[in-house]
Amino acid sequence: MSSNSSTQNIQNEPVPKHVAIIMDGNGRWAQEKGLDRSEGHKEGVEAIRRVALSANELGVKVLTLYAFSTENWKRPIKEIQYLMALPGQFFKRFIPELNENNVKVTITGFEKRVPDFTRRAIYQAVEETKENTGMVLNFAFNYGGRAEIAQSVREIAQEVAEGNIKPDAIDEEMIASHLLTAQLGELQDVDFLIRSSGEKRLSNFLLWQNAYSEFYFTSEYWPDYNEKLFEQAISEYQRRNRRFGGV
Repeated sequence: MSSNSSTQNIQNEPVPKHVAIIMDGNGRWAQEKGLDRSEGHKEGVEAIRRVALSANELGVKVLTLYAFSTENWKRPIKEIQYLMALPGQFFKRFIPELNENNVKVTITGFEKRVPDFTRRAIYQAVEETKENTGMVLNFAFNYGGRAEIAQSVREIAQEVAEGNIKPDAIDEEMIASHLLTAQLGELQDVDFLIRSSGEKRLSNFLLWQNAYSEFYFTSEYWPDYNEKLFEQAISEYQRRNRRFGGV
């Protein structure tokens, strides 16, 4: 079957509106090849491009990628420095192609500790793609799910203390409106979560938003991820029956 016909078959079935990916295995991919871990991250950037363009073609509305977690600061300083430089390298190379494909870049995460040069590169990409109306390519950068929920609770508690809202008015919708992903509107809940490299855990990623998502774990390392593997994952999603607690 040709790639085009495979894509057409997928598009004939419901495609997840919001796909989230834990891009795992860059370092192990490099180490198994006798390379520096940075080479794995470099190849992982190429995988981002492939998957983002494939997701856009298939009709995905939001693609959220776990690019750097609040726990990743524990890594060796040399690796952290390389990861902080990657956004600038990625956007410098691929913004023209993202604009050509009408893809809009957004960021979900905390600014604290992120170097100025990294922030500038990120926000320049956001600015240069803000008029695009196609898929949202959302990078979770310096992001942690528990920290996000804690911040939401603090903000709501402050509003209660100031008398702006009553405690009994706090509901799921209000909490969601204070999350970092509130910018995504009704699309902030994840439909389909993919994790590469064989690990089977959430790793503090979009804990609230993944409440009813379908999970898909694949053994391939992220640098090896391509359009075919992404389409296989979407096909698996389309075979599932999402009941949301019903029968």
